[in-house]
Amino acid sequence: MEQMNELLTGSLGEFGPLILVGGLGLMLILATIPILLSQKRDPLEKLREEQERGVVVKPGKRLRTNKSNDKLEKYKNFLEPQNEQEYSAVRRKLMQAGYRTKDAVRYFHFAQFALGIGGLVLGVIYYMAFKAGAQDLTTQKTLMYILGPGIVGYMAPKYWVTKRQQERQNQVQEGFPDALDMMLVCIEAGQSLDQAIIRVAQEIRPSFPALADEFEIVSYEIKAGKDKSTVLRDMGERCGVQDVSSFVTVLIQSTTFGTSIADALRVYASEMRDKRVMRAEEKANKLPTKMTLVTMTLTVPPLLIILVGPSVHGITNIQNAGGN
Repeated sequence: MEQMNELLTGSLGEFGPLILVGGLGLMLILATIPILLSQKRDPLEKLREEQERGVVVKPGKRLRTNKSNDKLEKYKNFLEPQNEQEYSAVRRKLMQAGYRTKDAVRYFHFAQFALGIGGLVLGVIYYMAFKAGAQDLTTQKTLMYILGPGIVGYMAPKYWVTKRQQERQNQVQEGFPDALDMMLVCIEAGQSLDQAIIRVAQEIRPSFPALADEFEIVSYEIKAGKDKSTVLRDMGERCGVQDVSSFVTVLIQSTTFGTSIADALRVYASEMRDKRVMRAEEKANKLPTKMTLVTMTLTVPPLLIILVGPSVHGITNIQNAGGN
């Protein structure tokens, strides 16, 4: 790297590394533009424009108007993963984080692209303004100042979505035992499972809005005529919590074999309560271990000063007196 830095500095001047990085970025942009411009026009977009202009369209080709993703429609091949498995993984993660819109994947990749380019521009500006004339500047530091903000900007949306996913899963996991107890009460009171889900969603919304949203989606899909087993499986996939997936399996098996849903809920709700108590005990048992380092750091130095300080002071006075 040092030899390359000296070669670039000798050939292009002190801004040689910066010119190389900027040239590579410009080449990537110029290589991307023809790919975007050479894309074939989407037939669906053509039909949509004909509808907006009032052109008569055959009944079999009529489209439902949806303008939510028109701005990013032309860049969908660039902003969406072309691999189906990768697209499904990103889509599932965004749904578990609470982003369920149709364009969530496009907005996610657009945010990564925009923040990455913005961070790269800020890095170049910072380098040109404050670090360009430094004598001890190496190639590694130059790349760090220029590419570092771009990498941070590119990874920021992924970090944000991961944090939202973890917070939402924790909220669902904490509120799920209470929701099961309430659902059991509703079913034993004579309500059906669909009515119990609607009532539970209304009651737990102030405390656990994420879990209430999931129950509301289940009720809407059941009202729309979707198969109940498929709806419950989709709920388990959206939540991404093992307790919810096990609950879905219990309900599906109870419906399949014709057993009492109330009995299954009673047993499973008891297990969820015990599991929540075990999680609380686990956190309590971990607390002394986590506090040990902090306690030693804050307690041992003052204790040593109190115990050893007078002795050190006395020895110092004796040595000074002997020297005099």
